Amino acid sequence: MRLRHGGYSGRLTIFGDESHPPYQRPPLSKAYLKREWTVDRLYLRPTQFWADLGVEVVTSAPVTAIDPAAHTLVVGGRTVAWSKLAFATGTRPRPLPAEFAGLKGVHELRGLADADRLQDEIRPGRRLLVLGGGYVGLETAAVAVAAGLSVVVVERAPRILERVACAQTSAIIRDLHEGHGVRILEGRSVVRVVTQNDAITAVELDDGQSLPVDVAIVGIGVLPRDELARAAGIACDNGVVVDGFGRTSAPDIWAAGDCAVFPLDGVPTRLESVQNAVDQAECAADDMLSRARAYAPVPWFWSDQYDVKLQIVGLNRGYDAVVHRRSERGQALWYFRAGRMIAVDAINDARTYMAAKKLLEAGTAISLAEASEEGFDPVARMRRPAA
Repeated sequence: MRLRHGGYSGRLTIFGDESHPPYQRPPLSKAYLKREWTVDRLYLRPTQFWADLGVEVVTSAPVTAIDPAAHTLVVGGRTVAWSKLAFATGTRPRPLPAEFAGLKGVHELRGLADADRLQDEIRPGRRLLVLGGGYVGLETAAVAVAAGLSVVVVERAPRILERVACAQTSAIIRDLHEGHGVRILEGRSVVRVVTQNDAITAVELDDGQSLPVDVAIVGIGVLPRDELARAAGIACDNGVVVDGFGRTSAPDIWAAGDCAVFPLDGVPTRLESVQNAVDQAECAADDMLSRARAYAPVPWFWSDQYDVKLQIVGLNRGYDAVVHRRSERGQALWYFRAGRMIAVDAINDARTYMAAKKLLEAGTAISLAEASEEGFDPVARMRRPAA
């Protein structure tokens, strides 16, 4: 869309390996899994929209090879020429642990087909094992327990959300789930899977516990889909390496979204978020149109679980202090590095989230001491003229 709206009038083609046109993924573990959304509502745009825009969307068409020198790709056994190319290949789930692979009742949740299969398993009275305490697993747990399933979350790390959140946020989310009847077992791992007729029936944990299981969802993280780029000789390192404009190491090839690694604050960064997928793609499209602008985002994320909305802005990597503030609206965790605010987790507190987002976007320096003061109001701070 950015290319068209930016004035490009040439041929535009999207190749996708799924059978659906472009769609939203975040609702898969939320509204769609709860059957509140239909498939059509997931689609980014109706099919006719793409035709009217002059964009050819080719579904069920995995690209199998790229030749950067010849400016060609192979799809469906045929060779297609291109003048400019963008990787927006996203991520794929980490391989299932060997003991889970190929078993009936074991699921991943990354695409629409995964969600469709899992929907059929969400039935009252069944016993669900969620392996991995990340956002997707916890969102699925919330949907399942509300639907009448018995749910256990097993997390290998010492706490859920350890990679992405501070201990206080983890504790709030843990208490939320346990308050709804979900069992959360942290610092535990599966040592044996019990099966019958190639279907999972139970798991044994490293502390000797045995958990009966009717259905399992494995959410142990994702990997960037950079295989095509690697095979084509394009620089990759935990994703397709790009510069601040989305350019890869190969001329006339860009990458954006979950599959791309770009410099942010001098650190190679790969973001798995809707915000990044949209904003970085628009930046790459602008560069294709010779309107170069450096990509320097303030990342934001969200997660819906039960009646709680967790909104996150900024990146908390390298934080060394956290300030926990409560209000009549909700609560927020303010992250600091070397005395300066770098990120905020807002829990049912959209007012604080929006204020923190604007403060970060403006580059406003919020100190640890200031945020710790009695009566600190981020909205009032946002409105204060710059010194």
